[in-house]
Amino acid sequence: MTIETPELTYHAPPGFDDRAEYEMEMKGHLCGGGVEFPDGRRYPVTFFDPVRLSQELEVLTGRGEPAFIEPGLVVIPGVTRDGIRRSLPELVRQRFFDHLRPLGAEVPANGVSH
Repeated sequence: MTIETPELTYHAPPGFDDRAEYEMEMKGHLCGGGVEFPDGRRYPVTFFDPVRLSQELEVLTGRGEPAFIEPGLVVIPGVTRDGIRRSLPELVRQRFFDHLRPLGAEVPANGVSH
């Protein structure tokens, strides 16, 4: 699945097929995909709906984990093709990616970039 907007393109994870698209709404999440800007910058994005997010948090905290952490987490009302499509321009409008390092960007050995 690829969803294109004027600002960026969402690419579903490898192996994503019709069945995965059918199941993503029931599962309430879609992990492993990413967005690509026209200039080639790419960022990971994970979509969760509020119900699945609360379930994940409950399971983790029940195991003693202090937090649910997922790079590029975006919470939308429903994890559907339309929900993802509608969220993409908002990610750009809110400058969601401005503080993130694109995939493939070099990280200095000391972990500090300038």
